[in-house]
Amino acid sequence: MAKNRREDGAARRLFEQPAEQVGDRQPPFDRQAEIGLLGSIVLLPDVLDDVVMIVRSEDFYDDAHRKLFSHMCALHEGNKKIDPTLLIDRLKTAGDFEAVGGTAYLSKIINSVPNAAHATYYAEIVRTKSTFRSLIQASTEILRDAYDESQEAKHLLSQAEQKIFSILDVRGDNTVQSLKDVLQKSMDRLEARMSGTLDTSGVEYGFRGLDEKTSGMHNGELIILAARPAMGKTAFAMNIAENVALNQNVPALFVSLEMSSLELADRLLCSVARVEGTRLRAGTLTREDRTKIVNASSKLAQAPLFVDDSPSRTVTEIAAAARRIARREGRLGLIVVDYLQLIEPDNTKDPRQEQVARIARRLKGMAREMKVPVLCLAQLNRQTEAGTDKIPKMSHLRESGAIEQDADVVMFVHREEYYLRGEERDSVSGQAQIIIGKQRSGPAGEDIKLEFLKNFTRFQDPTPDRLEQFDSYNQFPGGEAGGNF
Repeated sequence: MAKNRREDGAARRLFEQPAEQVGDRQPPFDRQAEIGLLGSIVLLPDVLDDVVMIVRSEDFYDDAHRKLFSHMCALHEGNKKIDPTLLIDRLKTAGDFEAVGGTAYLSKIINSVPNAAHATYYAEIVRTKSTFRSLIQASTEILRDAYDESQEAKHLLSQAEQKIFSILDVRGDNTVQSLKDVLQKSMDRLEARMSGTLDTSGVEYGFRGLDEKTSGMHNGELIILAARPAMGKTAFAMNIAENVALNQNVPALFVSLEMSSLELADRLLCSVARVEGTRLRAGTLTREDRTKIVNASSKLAQAPLFVDDSPSRTVTEIAAAARRIARREGRLGLIVVDYLQLIEPDNTKDPRQEQVARIARRLKGMAREMKVPVLCLAQLNRQTEAGTDKIPKMSHLRESGAIEQDADVVMFVHREEYYLRGEERDSVSGQAQIIIGKQRSGPAGEDIKLEFLKNFTRFQDPTPDRLEQFDSYNQFPGGEAGGNF
């Protein structure tokens, strides 16, 4: 036992030694760069327009420098000159004159540089040092939380990744571009699209009418697919993911917060093989059914479709999973989330509407950051069923109007047969509508008609009248398995 205690103590000292050494070191900062930047602003106040695109007051390590920069920005925003006299007067009024070192230190800053030519270079140094300090702070918090063991490891990993990625600073003058430059990029993209060489603008839904009305799903878009329960929105989303991964050979991630991966796999197999799901679940498949299932399984196994069936996921965790797939596959063409109201909020104490609004906003941010379309399913409230026509509307989106604001496209799945019985139901059996309630870059209010094969939980484009005689044959992908007609 003594030997074990000695080994444990040695291991603990070996483990703790690097952390102690790091904790004793001086945080990264460059005092001369901070002084040089402030001196440059006093010499040429107009340079502040370039500097504020690079640094903020909190990027300064020295508290006196942080206060001086804040006061300089305030003077500049008020269209006042930044000269020593006005700066001293403002500092005295705010009670910060002695805190920044008084006249002697201000003189040192003013005389620190001969000209303002290198202001932006100083700003880059200040910003870089600030990034290093942020990384150290985040890492220290991660270490502290890991030692405390007060949270689940899975949750801690998610928080750690969020802290690291939150340091990513997208500020900079490259976010402001002239219209001429933007138009040139737009024309280049249009030319590439017309010539068929553009392969990064997004993916297609795989439904003829829907792709014609929307031009497919575009990178950076948040697409909301909403419906009442049992209307078929999960089936429709799975059909879209299947089209992207299987037919377009583009990696897709399906995040299912409601159904398990096995349930989704069963649905997908039945959908692709055109085998009734009830027979699969009951284990009463015929020999022909088994052959279809095996063929469909072999085909789907080659598709770059990934499923995450964790019952609880935050937007951060979804983004982390998506990034890993994108790194491994070299590209990610689509993220599907089923469904929005089941995503874990960052703060469970917030009112529900605020939680949903924040989730929708972060989904849109994830789409833009990763440059990938995000198709998120959403529930509609019961007001949909109160109307006479039962047609879903934008106001029926459940729990938050912010969903409508952040979404680039809002679509509804509607099947009239769901609300009917008897002969009336039979007359519209298999008919489905995809209603485009909102579209930033195209017409809204469009109604796309589809067929819903309930036994296979599959949507498809309507069969042209002239091909109705081949319906039984068309039930098999590519004419395989030779249906009788």
